[in-house]
Amino acid sequence: MAPKPKGDVLQQKSPAEFFADNRTIAGFDNPGKCLYTTIRELVENALDAAESISQLPDIDITVEEISQQRLNRMRGVTNHDRIDEELYQDYETEGAKQKRLAREAKELERLEKQAAKRGDSAAALEAKKKELEARRAAASRAEKVYFRVTVRDNGMGMSHKDIPDMLGRVLSGTKYGVKQTRGKFGLGAKMALIWSKMSTGLPIEVTSARRGAASRSYYKLDLDIQRNQPNVHESRLLDNSDGWHGAELSVVIAGNWQYYRAKVLKYLQQIAVITPYAEFRFAFKAEDEKSSIAVTFARRTSTMPQPPKATKHHPSSVDLELIKRLASSTPSSTLTSFLSKEFDCISRDLADKIALEMRCDPATSPAELTSKQIVAMHDLLHQVRFSNPDGSHLSPAGEYNLRLGIMKELRPEMVATHQGAVGVHEGHAFVVEAAISVGGRNIKPGLNIYRFANRIPLLFEGGSDVITRTALKRINWSAYKINASTDKVGVFVSLVSTKIPFKGAGKEYIADDVEEIQGAVRTAIQQCCVQLKSKIAKQQAAREQRQRKKNLTKYIPNVAAALYTVLQAVAARREEGPAAKRRRLDVEEQLVVAGVQRGEVTEARLAAKLSEHVEQIDVDMALEYQLQQGIADTAKVDACLMPASARHGYGPEAHCAVGVIRMLQEL
Repeated sequence: MAPKPKGDVLQQKSPAEFFADNRTIAGFDNPGKCLYTTIRELVENALDAAESISQLPDIDITVEEISQQRLNRMRGVTNHDRIDEELYQDYETEGAKQKRLAREAKELERLEKQAAKRGDSAAALEAKKKELEARRAAASRAEKVYFRVTVRDNGMGMSHKDIPDMLGRVLSGTKYGVKQTRGKFGLGAKMALIWSKMSTGLPIEVTSARRGAASRSYYKLDLDIQRNQPNVHESRLLDNSDGWHGAELSVVIAGNWQYYRAKVLKYLQQIAVITPYAEFRFAFKAEDEKSSIAVTFARRTSTMPQPPKATKHHPSSVDLELIKRLASSTPSSTLTSFLSKEFDCISRDLADKIALEMRCDPATSPAELTSKQIVAMHDLLHQVRFSNPDGSHLSPAGEYNLRLGIMKELRPEMVATHQGAVGVHEGHAFVVEAAISVGGRNIKPGLNIYRFANRIPLLFEGGSDVITRTALKRINWSAYKINASTDKVGVFVSLVSTKIPFKGAGKEYIADDVEEIQGAVRTAIQQCCVQLKSKIAKQQAAREQRQRKKNLTKYIPNVAAALYTVLQAVAARREEGPAAKRRRLDVEEQLVVAGVQRGEVTEARLAAKLSEHVEQIDVDMALEYQLQQGIADTAKVDACLMPASARHGYGPEAHCAVGVIRMLQEL
């Protein structure tokens, strides 16, 4: 007899449990992406901690590879020999083994043919064979690879009693409110704790100290996912005699370095571009020492942007629930005071007018407002014309820092930057900064697009981003003398705002359907292109001038030889005597012919004179070009020199392209 169906049981999930089940939302899609996102979250937390106390950030990032056997020893799990090989994923039947060996032989043969065709050395071929064998070994090995990620900073640190809640309770933190922040969900390191609990079961280790503190806090804790509570394994205070301040977080997680190595290094390079005032020291410690790497992204400047400031809600961006929450928690006793103090861009006079439009007494207490009055206030706030926020609470990187970061990491031939005016979208202010570079190291021909949101790099899902689509489809690069296919062009665009209109589950790209942002991005890129156009024109003119000089110099020996041959023939005919129909030479020509007869004019001297003439033409044309540029770029002004004595007169006038010069003569 079939069991009776039970009724649906109402269940609840904690915030930690929700993000554990939907970790893709926070960027934890797969082991490789989890490793990348963990590094990114810890680095951005470290930057925020240092910038909050106006401290130049010094950040150390260490990723240490841990094998399955070593992880088991750390967890106290015994490593046993296998009893039944057929149970395991890496078991291989004889037929599968033969097919694998055949594929490997074919792949090796292909490598040898390619090496012979390209003319590679035996050492290069051997290196490729070893790389192929390493990939096969990694693919056939069933063991997962784990990593200890450690990030150490010199920021403000955390107070001892707050560390468990700051790291072990999801949706608790200090970054909530109307403020420009680097985070996307406010999860920070908490998601790394959840992934560590799910993949390794090991707790996070935290060491932190405040500035001037005599002791350091040490915690070993994890997160109770079902209860969304911190679970402290160990807590103690350590001596801080060296006066260090900051935080060091170390977490062990499952990951994939092989496929996300390039993404991690690209992220660090781009974060170094947008924060040239920070120094990043990255080290990857592989179990095989030969695969370990160490990279330093040095500090280029000590100029930091002002930290972002918290601001009030703009009236046009609020919803009903927010108004209810503000009205119930405000210390204001009157409606006028509530509107002017809790919202941006509302003066007391405007607050009185809004209260009267609501048919309410301005002296009414906000706590006494009815639901209908709150609905009326909501509708009115979305209909009244308010001034836009001024954007003074935002903290863009700045043209100076953006330019320095690009020059430090890419070494381009030329770069132009532009910071746009403050724009507004749905009551939230935003600022767009852009930079265009031409040339440089480690940059491919074509458009190389670098996207930043609130001063963090965006590396995924770039095809649908407003920055990518604008650069590829809305800019006529040829109009600015830029070849978007062959030139090495770097397009850098940074957007800062209190609310970035992200799209996608992981918030990896910015919406392309916001006209205000779309127009600001296009304008910023075009302004950079206008700056580069004149530089590129000058560069092209200089290149043409060098090529012209090279071409003229190339034919000087041939021209000198031909001229000398003609002069020798003329001189020989003059020695034979005058002829009735022969053209008479003028004085200068006779002097040249006489010089040839006496041996004073030689082929070498003609070549030297021609070289001097080419040099003079080159100088004259360069001067003329510079004068033309000067005329185009600046206005004409009168320039006078003080005469040497009181008794003087004017000589003849000398005319040139830029003006008239009258010579002074002493009387």
